Amino acid sequence: MVLGRRADDNGVMREPSELYELLTDEIEADSPVLVHSLSGFLDAGQAGRLAVEHLLATLDHRVVATFDLDDLYDYRARRPRMTFLTDHFAAVDLPTLELVEVTDAAGVPFLLLHGQEPDHAWQRLTQAVGELVERFGVRLTVGMHAIPWPVPHTRPVDVTAHATDSSLVKAHAPWVGSLEVPGHLSGMIELHLGDTGHAAMGFAAHVPHYLVSAEYPSASVTLLSHVSAAGGLTLPTDALADAADQALHEIAAQIAQNPENVAAVESLEAQYDAVASSRELEGAAATPEDSPMS
Repeated sequence: MVLGRRADDNGVMREPSELYELLTDEIEADSPVLVHSLSGFLDAGQAGRLAVEHLLATLDHRVVATFDLDDLYDYRARRPRMTFLTDHFAAVDLPTLELVEVTDAAGVPFLLLHGQEPDHAWQRLTQAVGELVERFGVRLTVGMHAIPWPVPHTRPVDVTAHATDSSLVKAHAPWVGSLEVPGHLSGMIELHLGDTGHAAMGFAAHVPHYLVSAEYPSASVTLLSHVSAAGGLTLPTDALADAADQALHEIAAQIAQNPENVAAVESLEAQYDAVASSRELEGAAATPEDSPMS
């Protein structure tokens, strides 16, 4: 995948670095991990957003770079919310995309790229992220996202792991074979980093397909646990785990009110258990074609 400068409407070549403003060139981290999570297309159960909000609420952080919203977003397609008070406009909730330095619970700094997935300039933005990876000597980039999956909420949240180097995900048996999916910026970042010799990987949490529009903090807990293990970070999850327990209790209560929903969940449980048993018996080597969940 060849990325580079792009011309604007007047034919002027635009540099990837023009997409962001670097607020500081000094960070505490030495060869840091970069975690990224972009809300939008790949954020079933709002798992990535909840994980990011939790990190920023519980860990010390500071902004390192901000990205140019006007170059990246289609405001008419996704109009920001405005607050009107009696006779005047008081505020506007603009989208954000920023790179922050976060200090984990053990005092280890890492970088976090978060915000809404942009509408425009994906190729230049992908290269801009690559520039920042090189500037700060990032040793590993890890993406967090979540996808709909035919699983019940009563079972553990699994993940699909992917990486530029298969050795990075050798502990994770694949759930799917070859398939085509709609393009997304997180995937393009991983592709570009792999093409330029940088280690990159990601985790897609499996969110029950009937809960993709609701907040599902169980998936957020799973994402942070996997990112912690992959990046050697200590990311707190206690508050999220409490929220997950409460959410599961509420989900169970709602499902119990409808016998058809109860039967549907029981069917998913049987399907999940059969696949889990097969993967365990075969050393987690069951192929996607053999899986009843494919």
